[in-house]
Amino acid sequence: MAKRKNKKSYQIYLKQIEAISKVANLITSGLYLEELLRLVVQVTAETMNSKISSLMLLDPDTKELVIKATQSVSESYNKKPNLKLGEGIAGLVAKDNKTICVLDIREDSRYLNREVAKKENLCSLASVPLAVKARVIGVLNCYTSKKHKFTKPELDVLTALANQAAVAIENAELNLRALSAEEALTTRKLIERAKEILSQEANILPSEAYRLIQKQSMDSRKSMREIAEAIILAKDIKLKNKT
Repeated sequence: MAKRKNKKSYQIYLKQIEAISKVANLITSGLYLEELLRLVVQVTAETMNSKISSLMLLDPDTKELVIKATQSVSESYNKKPNLKLGEGIAGLVAKDNKTICVLDIREDSRYLNREVAKKENLCSLASVPLAVKARVIGVLNCYTSKKHKFTKPELDVLTALANQAAVAIENAELNLRALSAEEALTTRKLIERAKEILSQEANILPSEAYRLIQKQSMDSRKSMREIAEAIILAKDIKLKNKT
């Protein structure tokens, strides 16, 4: 009996290590943020055998926690309203950067969606902060359908998953911002080039050429970049025909 128990414990331990490794690998995966978040909640739910696992990110502008990923198919859970910092269990976790465990959320006044919990048969909750260098960026939630007292080893694994996930999310967002900045620079260069071409072709001032590009963009409901690319392409075709 003892051998069987030890074997089971060892298998659980291996499963947990594998889960942490999977999430750690997401740091350099290059996945889009939405894909990354879905994988994090999926791995968390599988590892913790949870009823629902969800990931909420903190909107830096509104200071609200927004559900960004969950493996739940429950419409009532997925449409839960955003939480302000300090509001509800997840809001307190994000505000204080401290894990909170609740034995039964259906009976805890801090949990604001007790009716949803009853409807979806959600009971115990472990809510862990997602933090990068002590800066909270979100919360990882793990629910069970029966009363469950989360053990220290379980919370250690959940915390490790949250820490790795936070770094992966931060990297993905930094990459996205870098790509956006690069795209914005490329767009500016294309518009400048198109403005020069239009200014020379129509013998007008560059400022007038810019306004024409802007007007064409609004009239055609296309981006200024698309209009600029069309002008540049037309010029290239004209030059090729001459040669």
